[in-house]
Amino acid sequence: MRILIIEDDKEQCTLLQFRLEKEGFSADLCFDGEDADYYLSRNAYDLVLLDCMLPHKDGLTILSEMRRNGNETPVIMLTALGELSDKITGLDCGADDYMVKPYEFGELMARIRCRLRRPTGIESLEKLTVGDISYNAEGKMLTGPAESCTLSNKESELLELFMRNPNQTLSRQTILARIWGADYEIEDGNLDNYIYFVRRRLKKVGSSSSVKTVHGIGYRLSTEG
Repeated sequence: MRILIIEDDKEQCTLLQFRLEKEGFSADLCFDGEDADYYLSRNAYDLVLLDCMLPHKDGLTILSEMRRNGNETPVIMLTALGELSDKITGLDCGADDYMVKPYEFGELMARIRCRLRRPTGIESLEKLTVGDISYNAEGKMLTGPAESCTLSNKESELLELFMRNPNQTLSRQTILARIWGADYEIEDGNLDNYIYFVRRRLKKVGSSSSVKTVHGIGYRLSTEG
């Protein structure tokens, strides 16, 4: 499981990373709002730990932009702002949980486990729509402007991953770990083949969306054609 920690206190951030990694998580760090945009646009995370008060862009703005862009990754706010109005604002902006500093690490771990047990808002929907395409998970049916078609298991898993992270670059490593599992061995060419299959499906249904290659990194579902 991969977690992004967005926190401007570098000492606290590094300590939290160390403790999370001891619990078996992989954790990336960023210390300001601009860095957060970079990480969120290039990677898929299972959870985000987000501070409110950050340089360049505050946490609530980051959170609002995530939700507006269709990123439904679970977010736990970790902040010193503890007034009831602060909590209401954070939750209304799209936070899944809100913890006030100082907090107990054991409680944070319990809340992380709780969030990761629950399906995200998008995953819990039978129908997912991004741009001019919609996907019905129950029937593995992709629908576009021209027609509909049924996807194979791996095609559907890949497309769902891209549709949960529209216009965000996903590394090859992230895609392989999410679809085949971190310990599963697969040749690079097999991933390329499945990307080709998904591209062909998008073209078949007449979608202007496409899976773009980001050289040296991975792939991105572009809803701008």
